[in-house]
Amino acid sequence: MPTSRVVLLLSGSLRAGSSNETVLRTAGDVAPASVRTVFYEGLGELPHFNPDDDTDPLPKPVTEMRAAIDAADALLICTPEYAGTLPGSFKNLLDWTVGGTEIGDKPVAWLNAAAPGRGEGASATLRSVLGYTGGAVVDAACVRVSLDRNTVGADGISTDPEIRRQLAATLDALVDAAASAADAPPAP
Repeated sequence: MPTSRVVLLLSGSLRAGSSNETVLRTAGDVAPASVRTVFYEGLGELPHFNPDDDTDPLPKPVTEMRAAIDAADALLICTPEYAGTLPGSFKNLLDWTVGGTEIGDKPVAWLNAAAPGRGEGASATLRSVLGYTGGAVVDAACVRVSLDRNTVGADGISTDPEIRRQLAATLDALVDAAASAADAPPAP
């Protein structure tokens, strides 16, 4: 029986019912039984990053966020783009991870739900910041999805078969990377 994997779903949007949240909740809905998805909901609770505060004891929301990342086998991110880059609130979350080791070597992927021709600035910034945290970007799992709001039910989940197929394939690639990382021999 395969080992169960935990994928932490991180939305870069604070807006309730955003396209980013919908895409991630749909990913959770299509996850196979061997994958447990956890939707992180503390983005709005994180204090503004200040390096002077990145010491023990950390603020409680930061400790909880880092623990959620640490407990996950992989991270799946969906974030909007604001002014050509990541929204400040999500960049703040990532800033809080730079001083920790929770993301180091953890498989990470992102979904781009922006309109065609948009969102590339956020993706580029995300790749750069994840480089500082040591995240292992799984390129095969980083995809653009076109969400039609008409396919979203009252539960906030898309019924679009193509999006559901894309998200299932993304999770498969991410979980395969997590399994490979778990099976790799420890570094000398």
